[in-house]
Amino acid sequence: MAQTPFLNDIKTLRFLAGEMTQGDLGDAVGVTRQTIAAIEQGKYSPSLEVAFRIAHVFGKPLEEVFRWQQA
Repeated sequence: MAQTPFLNDIKTLRFLAGEMTQGDLGDAVGVTRQTIAAIEQGKYSPSLEVAFRIAHVFGKPLEEVFRWQQA
């Protein structure tokens, strides 16, 4: 599976949020742990709604969680 053109800091933000698990974040935003893992690894791009939900959980603007990497 190809990498997405998006980078993210989800793993770091989870660690800084009291070592939140992928499952905890998934529950908070309404997706599975596997979806969070795939997003973190750059194997899956979340919908805009899920991306905003993830940013909201961490109290960050979207651009502090996700970055677009130009090819």
